[in-house]
Amino acid sequence: MPATLINMDASQVYRDLRVLSARPSEAEEAAAPHQLFGYLDGTESCSAARWAADAKAAIAESAAVGRLPILVGGTGLYLRTLLEGIAPVPEIDPQIRADIRALAVRDAYAALSREDPAAAARLSPNDTTRVARAMEVVRSTGRPLADWQKDKLGGIGDQIDLMPMILLPPRDWLYARCDARFVQMMDAGLDEVAALLARGLDPDLPVMRAIGVPELADHLAGRLSRDAALAAAQMATRNYAKRQFTWFRNQPPPEWRRIEDELDVATIDQLAIILRDEALT
Repeated sequence: MPATLINMDASQVYRDLRVLSARPSEAEEAAAPHQLFGYLDGTESCSAARWAADAKAAIAESAAVGRLPILVGGTGLYLRTLLEGIAPVPEIDPQIRADIRALAVRDAYAALSREDPAAAARLSPNDTTRVARAMEVVRSTGRPLADWQKDKLGGIGDQIDLMPMILLPPRDWLYARCDARFVQMMDAGLDEVAALLARGLDPDLPVMRAIGVPELADHLAGRLSRDAALAAAQMATRNYAKRQFTWFRNQPPPEWRRIEDELDVATIDQLAIILRDEALT
């Protein structure tokens, strides 16, 4: 059945990160149409809202030519935004954003505890990104982020036939593959990070904070040995895989199909048959 693969991974959107994001190779991309893989430059910051808008266009384009759109990837926020929409939060005042981002996370969390205690209760004090986001919304708009999120706009979950399939392999198997993959990508990853550093990009850009980039940058700068950088990148990968695993096991609706098995060739073939059969019904 003809299909289009549409990327749903927040790092694979960047053309600068083919190696470290494990983006499909050029040969793999040539085997079937791929959309939203490596389509943004590292100077850009891809938000969930932007990706969702681009994904809607890619899905419509694929369906219009009779191809099955298949979303692949593990960025849960992207998926949720596409299906449910996004809260219509007004633009944040730039000065407020700058002031909040300049705070130490402990001070930002203390301020959030005063100004939006419900959000503070939900968030970890060490969750720098979400604490800052909740803080800037309540300070800029006068309303907590949770209030804005009650009325989301733009989701397509009620407009499409969705055939979800969540892959949950054994964790030990998954972590071992994460470790082995980073060993295989180490040398090419160093070249990729060296090219990024040569561009002099803002270190706060998502492409510069992607897993593997800070660790390999520290090695190139002489702050970490090769072995230490490898170990740090492997740990960061495993930690992220753990968070993804937990999110996809618990957050999507319980009726979504969950496959808990090792993903050998036979299993992958079976999944392809299931997907094909569901698409034809």
